[in-house]
Amino acid sequence: MSPNAEPCGSARSAAQLNELIRALWARAGGQLSPEERREYEELVVAWAAAVLRERAAAPGHDETAPAPRGSEGRGLAA
Repeated sequence: MSPNAEPCGSARSAAQLNELIRALWARAGGQLSPEERREYEELVVAWAAAVLRERAAAPGHDETAPAPRGSEGRGLAA
């Protein structure tokens, strides 16, 4: 597991994970080694979980309501 992977019981925010992903790409110069690719994949999975967790915790969240239109594909902002 990479040093940036989320330890059990620890919850990084989607924003924190996004910054780690950006920093990884910056360090790699846009081309990931196999080890960096594994780290990237772990971070993206953790980021997606954080997004879901944060949305579920948002005031007024209704789990039965569909996602807002146009929200597909949004995530790691440029």
